[in-house]
Amino acid sequence: MKKLLLHSCCGPCSTSVIERLEKEYEVTVYYYNPNIDSENEFNLRLEEEKRYCKIKNIPVIEEGYNSQDFLSKVKGLENEKEGGARCPVCFRLRLEKTAKKAKELGFDIFTTTLSVSPYKNAEILNLIGKEVSKQENIDYLEGNFKKKDGYKRSIILSKEFGLYRQNYCGCIYSKIEREKVE
Repeated sequence: MKKLLLHSCCGPCSTSVIERLEKEYEVTVYYYNPNIDSENEFNLRLEEEKRYCKIKNIPVIEEGYNSQDFLSKVKGLENEKEGGARCPVCFRLRLEKTAKKAKELGFDIFTTTLSVSPYKNAEILNLIGKEVSKQENIDYLEGNFKKKDGYKRSIILSKEFGLYRQNYCGCIYSKIEREKVE
């Protein structure tokens, strides 16, 4: 069975993705999310990820909180709407780090939970994933995990396991955008 490093943004998004992938891969979750707006939110999401993965007996590799990685990359894109030009920069940052970690630790392949979200463009994610795959010389598993009711299943599993489910992607800019709507 191939070893897969799964970048995860949070426990709820990883639920249905892990359920789908664990049948074919030896999955390890990689929690690298410098986009998250505060250390408190980062840790809350991390603890939920770890709690779910403990139930599923899935190892978790975590990177500490460092918002400067994200903020420096998206400088000048602060006013973009969620789904705009800022998001692909954030995707690339996280996928590059995941690919490097996968290669460093001897994984066969990597992917991300990000495509389970209805707010994330799977086509752009997969394009970036393939570019990073070539750049780092490690296989990338293309996915659109929202298909086949993946997003709906993640909501069901989140409720079943009592996972904290946030209402924004994590970055301060999407949080501000959501607060304007509410």
